[in-house]
Amino acid sequence: MPSVKNPNGPSKNRLIARAASLRKQRQRESAQGKLEKIHKITKEDLARGARPGLLPNSGPRKALGKKAQRKLEKKLGYAIRRKMEREGLSKMEVEKVEEMMGIGKTSKKSAAETEETTPATTKEVEMDFS
Repeated sequence: MPSVKNPNGPSKNRLIARAASLRKQRQRESAQGKLEKIHKITKEDLARGARPGLLPNSGPRKALGKKAQRKLEKKLGYAIRRKMEREGLSKMEVEKVEEMMGIGKTSKKSAAETEETTPATTKEVEMDFS
């Protein structure tokens, strides 16, 4: 009797399509793994629009606005000040460290005071008018 294909099994085209879809899925997962390893982008962040060089649009890792960044810097500055005072540094040392780090007084008045205290230096330049 001649060999006849089993009519209950999937067709040849269906088998090829299934293999192709599985291959595509494996390739996608591999690319996702590379993103996580190289660029440190999680699957959740990818779903929120993160790409290499771009932060997600929402969630805990989203980019902060300028106002929120300023507030956060202030909070960090106060925390550093409290820590230094707890360690027993004098007020002058604390102010010196704050000045070096750019923390603390950032108002317009303090900026004007620092400009007044720093002497303006002028250089004499010889000019040749020949």
